[in-house]
Amino acid sequence: MAAAALLVPVEWLRDWEKSGRGAFLDLCWLLSGNKSHGSSTSRDFQQALYELSYHVVKGNLKHEQASNVFHDISEFREDTPSVLADVFSILDIETNCSEEKSKRGCFTQLVLACLDFVSDRILKERLDPETLESLGLIKQSQQFNQRSVKIKTKLFYKQQKFNLLREENEGYAKLIAELGQDLSGNITSDFILENIKSLIGCFNLDPSRVLDVILKVFECRPEHDAFFMSLLESYTSMCEPQTLCHILGFKFKFYQEPNAETPLSLYRVAAVLLQGNLIDLDDLYVHLLPADNCIMDEHKHEIVEAKQIVRKLTMVVLSSEKIDKQEKERGKEEEKGEKPPDNQKLGLLEALLKIGDWQHAQKIMDQMPPYYAASHKLTALALCKLIHITIEPLYQRAAVPKGAKGAPVHGLKNKRAPKQAESFEDLRTDVFNMLCYLGPHLSHDPILFAKMVRIGKSFMKEFQSYGSKQEDKEKTEVILGCLLSITDQVLLPSLSLMDCNACMSEELWGMFKTFPYQHRYRLYGQWKNETYNSHPLLVKVKAQTIDKVKYIMKRLTQENVKPSGRQIGKLSHSNPTILFDYILSLIQKYDNFITPVVESLKYLSSLNYDVLAYCIIEALANPEKKRMKHDERIIASWPQSLASFCGAVFCKYPIDLAGLLQYVANQLKAGKSSDLLILKEVVQKMAGIEITEEITMEQVEAMTGGEQLKAEGGYFGQIRNTKTSSQRLKDALLDYDLALPLCLLMAQQRNGVIFQEGGQRHLKLVGKLYDQCHDTLVQFGGFLASNLSTEDYIKRVPSMDVLCNEFHIPPDAAFFLSRPMYAHCISSKYDELKKSDKGSTQQHKVHKYITSCEMVMVPVHEAVVSLHVSKVWDDISPQFYATFWSLTMYDLAVPHTSYEREVSKLKVQMKAIDDNREMPPKKKKKEKERCTALQDKLLEEEKKQVEHVQRVLQRLKLEKDNWLLAKSTKNETITKLLQLCIFPRCIFSALDAVYCARFVELVHQQKTPNFSTLLCYDRVFAGIILTVASCTENEASRYGRFLCCMLETVTRWHSDRATYAKECGTYPGFLTMLGATGFDGGNQADQLDYENFRHVVHKWHYKLTKAAVHCLETGEYIHIRNILIVLTKILPWYPKVLNLAQALERRVHKICQEEKEKRPDLYALAMGYSGQLKNRKLYMIPEHEFHHKDPPLGHTVTRIQNGSGSGSSSSSTGSASKPHESCAEEKYKSKARSQCGVKAVTRVSNTTSKGNSSNDCSSCSISKTIKENDKEKGKEKVKEKREKTPATTLGARVLGKDGKEKPKEEQPNKVEEARDTKERTPKSNKEKEKFKKEGKAKDEKFKTPLLNVESKVTQEKVREEEPSRQRDIAKEMKSKENVKGGEKRLVSGSLKSPVPRSDITEPKKEQKRRKIVTHLSPSHSSTVKDCLIELKESSAKLYLNHTPSLQSKSKERVMDKKDLDKSRERAGEREKTDEKDRKERKRHHSNNDREVVLDLTKRRKEENGTTAVSKHKTESPREPPYSNEKDKEKNNSKSSGKKKGDSLKSEKVAKLCSSVKKRMYRALN
Repeated sequence: MAAAALLVPVEWLRDWEKSGRGAFLDLCWLLSGNKSHGSSTSRDFQQALYELSYHVVKGNLKHEQASNVFHDISEFREDTPSVLADVFSILDIETNCSEEKSKRGCFTQLVLACLDFVSDRILKERLDPETLESLGLIKQSQQFNQRSVKIKTKLFYKQQKFNLLREENEGYAKLIAELGQDLSGNITSDFILENIKSLIGCFNLDPSRVLDVILKVFECRPEHDAFFMSLLESYTSMCEPQTLCHILGFKFKFYQEPNAETPLSLYRVAAVLLQGNLIDLDDLYVHLLPADNCIMDEHKHEIVEAKQIVRKLTMVVLSSEKIDKQEKERGKEEEKGEKPPDNQKLGLLEALLKIGDWQHAQKIMDQMPPYYAASHKLTALALCKLIHITIEPLYQRAAVPKGAKGAPVHGLKNKRAPKQAESFEDLRTDVFNMLCYLGPHLSHDPILFAKMVRIGKSFMKEFQSYGSKQEDKEKTEVILGCLLSITDQVLLPSLSLMDCNACMSEELWGMFKTFPYQHRYRLYGQWKNETYNSHPLLVKVKAQTIDKVKYIMKRLTQENVKPSGRQIGKLSHSNPTILFDYILSLIQKYDNFITPVVESLKYLSSLNYDVLAYCIIEALANPEKKRMKHDERIIASWPQSLASFCGAVFCKYPIDLAGLLQYVANQLKAGKSSDLLILKEVVQKMAGIEITEEITMEQVEAMTGGEQLKAEGGYFGQIRNTKTSSQRLKDALLDYDLALPLCLLMAQQRNGVIFQEGGQRHLKLVGKLYDQCHDTLVQFGGFLASNLSTEDYIKRVPSMDVLCNEFHIPPDAAFFLSRPMYAHCISSKYDELKKSDKGSTQQHKVHKYITSCEMVMVPVHEAVVSLHVSKVWDDISPQFYATFWSLTMYDLAVPHTSYEREVSKLKVQMKAIDDNREMPPKKKKKEKERCTALQDKLLEEEKKQVEHVQRVLQRLKLEKDNWLLAKSTKNETITKLLQLCIFPRCIFSALDAVYCARFVELVHQQKTPNFSTLLCYDRVFAGIILTVASCTENEASRYGRFLCCMLETVTRWHSDRATYAKECGTYPGFLTMLGATGFDGGNQADQLDYENFRHVVHKWHYKLTKAAVHCLETGEYIHIRNILIVLTKILPWYPKVLNLAQALERRVHKICQEEKEKRPDLYALAMGYSGQLKNRKLYMIPEHEFHHKDPPLGHTVTRIQNGSGSGSSSSSTGSASKPHESCAEEKYKSKARSQCGVKAVTRVSNTTSKGNSSNDCSSCSISKTIKENDKEKGKEKVKEKREKTPATTLGARVLGKDGKEKPKEEQPNKVEEARDTKERTPKSNKEKEKFKKEGKAKDEKFKTPLLNVESKVTQEKVREEEPSRQRDIAKEMKSKENVKGGEKRLVSGSLKSPVPRSDITEPKKEQKRRKIVTHLSPSHSSTVKDCLIELKESSAKLYLNHTPSLQSKSKERVMDKKDLDKSRERAGEREKTDEKDRKERKRHHSNNDREVVLDLTKRRKEENGTTAVSKHKTESPREPPYSNEKDKEKNNSKSSGKKKGDSLKSEKVAKLCSSVKKRMYRALN
């Protein structure tokens, strides 16, 4: 009663008379407002009466008070007595069950009090007989019950006797005559009804039988629907409501026997009665067969049967006679079996659809499984006809094609039929709903299919042209959603059930092409993955399609492409998704299917091509397929097969590219770069832009020309017919704004491959993915640059600073994207300037070009400053940086050879065309015209490029003075150049690799100030190990191509003296005095001469060999693979020396043996290189032919220089002075080497006392040294005039009395004798020994000119005069000896020219601060002690043999003293600058004698290690030409003095070093 308390509170009962009664009346007044049955207020009214009555039963209120209130309330509502009777019946039941008798008494009193306004008739209907008896309304309850039973029996169970048809037919005959008369007059249904009533009364006819006769006549006269409907409506009003329905049900029951057919007229009558609401569908539905559960079972059985058919088609079943017989017998039994009764529900549904009763038809279809009703053809056709009628006005208004004349569709006369659609919004009312119920069975009516598609196409045109009103957009978007749903559920499934209807496919594409590709692909996905499982028919169709396509693909070959293609085309019109899914699965397994399949797809429709694009994307995005092979090191083959197929198909056929491009972009956004191979193949096939590392040098050369030359000679296959396909690709990129995003994503993903995708993946796979990403970027950027117009490109590509700072693109990629923009801008500005000013001279044109370059590039110069720290711009200018990155090979050189080659090919083609007699004349003429036009284009293009290159070179010539600032050192400048320019770009592409090499050569040829060509080349060749190890496979190939071009230039200079003199002899890049700015070009003596350059080239070859051997011996996969790739690329120019090639060959052979089973790819690379290396052996030469090597003493001298600890490190060029090499050179070359040997001896003490603390110190000291050397040369030239006696050096050949050369064995003996004599002679007896040696030399007719170049002590005593011819040779060899001084570890000191000791003197403090840098030299095997001993004995011997006069001595002392003062001043200045540099570097070097000895001893050990190659497990790259046995024989041939000297080596090293130091210090003091 909690709810009752809410309506009648207890407070009202307490103050009933005052306020409670009034409140209750107000409540009932409010609740009596709504009298509808079942409403909430009506229920509350009943609840209020019940609560008040319940309070009376409980005794809370008197029954008189309650009855008075009820009487008043009865005035509010007419049905109040009935409501009270219901309340009393409830209370009657409750009080009967209650044990409290007081409640029963109260209830009785209340009812009696209310008898005044509640009639006893109502109470007799609703109260129990016992209660009525207690109230006195009836006498006895038992008699009341008996009487009620009798009345009910009489009413419901007693049958009246009527005259039946078989008993008396006169009445029924008159009835039929009455109903069958002509009804066209003024006869009405009411008139006929009165006659029927008379017949029933007269002949005592059965009313139900009469109704049955009326229905039968109605069946026979369907044209009088209105008359019979009115008659039946009037007649049934006199009967019970369900009588008509039961009679119809009995009629349908009669036809439910086997082999019985229900007449269509009966269905129609039932449909008309249902539409007229004379019968209820639910009442009739129960009389129809089959039952709903039977229909559901039948539907399930169809699904199972369809799956079995699919299973049979997919299984391989061997045919047998028994199985065939069994199947035939089953078929016969099914035919003989009884035909099941008609589906009366479907027959009624069909009739309803024919008359246009959509509401009742929809209710019947809702009772059945989806699409079950439409699966019956007659039902589907009836529904299609109804849809035809409904859409006719809209179709005629908006969708009829121009010139089409279709058959008119007449509407239904039935006013209750669905309303015809006049607008697109009317389609939502019934049409879309009808189509949903029709489903895939729209295939029964292709005309309706076409109409709906055309209506959809018309709507899409209006949808795209609608205004910006929000209401219009919302309405049209709702209709669009409905249209997409209809397409998914009806149109596409119906197309699958149509039998090869290409016209419907094209009609559907007419609507589909107005959809965005996102909508289309969603529809294709649902069609492929969901639709075929929605209906048994579609399941069967899918299985049959797979079976047919298997049959076709098994027989597809290159020879029968056309017939197979036609069969594929027929299948594709109806079920493209199933067809392409199977074909793509085959292509993923067998890539040899690609070509025939692509050719066979020529018979597809536009819709099918679009579906194919979707299927390709779905296959690529399949998450179930692994993209890597089992070892996770190699990309699986199926993505590559799909990519190749994709590129070929998209190129050949007009397929929309938007979805594929967006898929690639989405994958890149997700950090997945594996699908970039799709983009790579598409661009390659559609645009003809090919990216491969196997490109030849001829192709690379062709790629440096214009677009026409690139197309003809830059690719492996000739690019033909790509104009249309490339235009389609460009349009897709621009329409969907994907050009720049794809470039940016690829540029960003390069690092993402390593740091995001890399993870635990193998380095080989990471490198593959990186190369793929990088190559695709280069290819795609090249496509945009060559196909986009200038305006489109500039509009889409942002500026350099935006690319690098906002999009975080690396500078190399940013310049790659911006480079075409700069070229376009410069070209357009240049054209504008030419038009504005008509000056035609070449000088004017160049000036205009330079002006246009400045206008375009000045903002770039400002933008690049932010890319690097400010310290970078101290060495290289932003102008140089931007110039380097903005130019290409097209700007630097004209490939005349490529143009001539292509023109000659065209001439050969034209000649072949003339000689071909079988070719028709018209075709011959056409081909000749094509070749002629192409030839003219090439010649014109070559002419334009020649003019362009001339302008660019003039521009560079003007800019070069501002390129390299070199505020620190040349070495730092070269470092920045390589780090920020050369190395990043040389591995960007094959063309960029060639560009970098040619640009370095161009900078050299331009005589650029502050650019050291030698340093640059030395840095490039010196340390390739780390560079090679950090490259990917393709980068290694590009790096190898870069090295190849660099080696080509070096080899050209090395091979010819005249070429070297012309291109290098006077160029500042070959200055050995690194402090020179290069503006003055330096003196001839400061230039590196030809022979020393050959030594340097040998050093570079050795370093390459050393790096290659190191990489080959590491065992690391990346090291070995990359160095083999690099070696293969540089094979045309390296190795040239036979022994270096032998060392490489042994290592490569070892790789072949070790990796044959472990890593087959390395084995293949090694075998390939090994074979090519063997073929190149014919072009290799011995070492002594590669560079002229010094005789044995020269070798000793070089060892002294190497061991002296100078800034120049020992190098492989010193190998030219090995003692076992013969010197078969011309006379002037022998004298030159001898002279250089003496100079090297005299330079030892200087180089010993001097050390390089840094590269900067080296550069400064070299520049000062060379200036002093120039002064010394001037003095020596004066003395040459006085010198008349020809002389030879200690390094010259030893001649006999007959003037012939003595045997080689005697030459070192002379040297050893001098050394022994020096060692055995005490210092107090030096002058005696000198006079003895002088006499001995006179006897042997030896006269040795002395160049006093070494210590100050020797210079004070000896000044040599030499012939002018020998002095000229000595000048030439000064710079040569500088390079011989040893290998340089990327410092400038190695390029130091030979400097006399007297020219450079440093304070003692300065010498102690410097640290001697020494490095391993593979070509030197001498010891430190030998060097120092030879230093002492050579100085003494020369002093004894040549004693100058006292007068000359005094003059020399004065001159030397002046020079010494100047040197001290310069040394002080250098000391200040060096101290600043030391503070910056925070290094403190000490240069004491112990460090010198330790360094030299360590060097000796390293040299011994490189010499003893045959005893070490790992062979060194430098193999000595002579065996150890020969070395032993040579050692045995030496004098006993040499043996004694060797025994004292360990004791005299420190003494000799200290003695050299002391003499230097005395000279300085």
